[in-house]
Amino acid sequence: MIEVLAKLGRGPVFLAGEVLECMITFTNPLSASSTSASSEMLAWASAQIHCQFHASENRVALPPSDGSKHDVQAENETVFVPNRGERGQCILSTPPKILFCDLRLDPGESKSYSYCETLPIDGPPSFRGQSVKYVYKLTIGCQRVNSPIKLLRVPFRVLVLHGLKDYQFPQDEAVAPSNPFLEEEEGLKKDSRLADLATELLMVATSRRSLHLYNISNTRGKVGTFCIFKTVYKIGEDVIGTFNFSEGDIPCLQFSVSLQTEESIQEEFQRRRGQPVSFSTHARHQEACLHTAQSSFSLPIPLSSTPGFTTNIVSLKWRLHFEFVTSGESAGTCLVRGSQSEAVTWTGVEQMEVDTFSWDLPIKVLPTNPILASYVSQFSTTNSITI
Repeated sequence: MIEVLAKLGRGPVFLAGEVLECMITFTNPLSASSTSASSEMLAWASAQIHCQFHASENRVALPPSDGSKHDVQAENETVFVPNRGERGQCILSTPPKILFCDLRLDPGESKSYSYCETLPIDGPPSFRGQSVKYVYKLTIGCQRVNSPIKLLRVPFRVLVLHGLKDYQFPQDEAVAPSNPFLEEEEGLKKDSRLADLATELLMVATSRRSLHLYNISNTRGKVGTFCIFKTVYKIGEDVIGTFNFSEGDIPCLQFSVSLQTEESIQEEFQRRRGQPVSFSTHARHQEACLHTAQSSFSLPIPLSSTPGFTTNIVSLKWRLHFEFVTSGESAGTCLVRGSQSEAVTWTGVEQMEVDTFSWDLPIKVLPTNPILASYVSQFSTTNSITI
């Protein structure tokens, strides 16, 4: 028996273009003093990253894949196929890397191997939607002599930030920012600078603030105004907006604001022409606001959510969805006097005419620092199997 343990060095979330590093340890757990202790042998072990794509058959019409040869190989238990037994299609994979051949482990002995691979910068982000899914995994394949291959899968999350692909690192290392007290390998140094560049790009894109003022009106007149100071955010930030109903001609009885994503399939891949778009609500604020002059809301963008993106099959966009309930009568008829005695009691009317209308405001949501997103990730940094 051999225990195989895979541990991601930094966490389960990465930016496309970063280097993923995983430490893989093979251990013969039996101690030398055990009566059944004996040396264990592995013929080979290999590792590979792949992205698995799965689409809903009711919503997405995919062209027939020409992966028949690949499927034949997948039936052979002596061939290393990282996505064997998984649903969907493998749309992206890195070259497999052999960790070792003919490994012998004495009782109680263990050996570790470091696997490093750059994540493709032009791949899709990790996404689990209503119509499609993009799932990234690191698969370690191990085989004993004359035995089937055993697979250890380590799922992780990938964030995609547009603009990193076109960036050229300086050729002159002397002018590039560096820490003179640390000796880093070239790959790790570039990876660190890539993360720093991503943080800088995100900071610049999401720190711009300017007043965006919108008039809220229906067919009968002005209800109020809405103010927001920016429309570009990172996941993990709060979307904050304010309302001013004091200048409105039509009383607003209630409003709600929903933070939503809009998942749409590209027209050529739609199962039915003109099929509806899928919406998901991530946060919602609702408030009764009759006789309220001003109000506000704060909606957090979950760190576990997917930033907006577009592929050849699907696009994901973010928006604020507003719903307003306004009075169909004048403001003076909203209350009635309950008694003519000295103690006057005012009560609300039991029934009143209302009008409802909605409004959508598109916003842009970008990734954040992958280390920050790792804190709420559902994926574990450590996975293991026993062979």
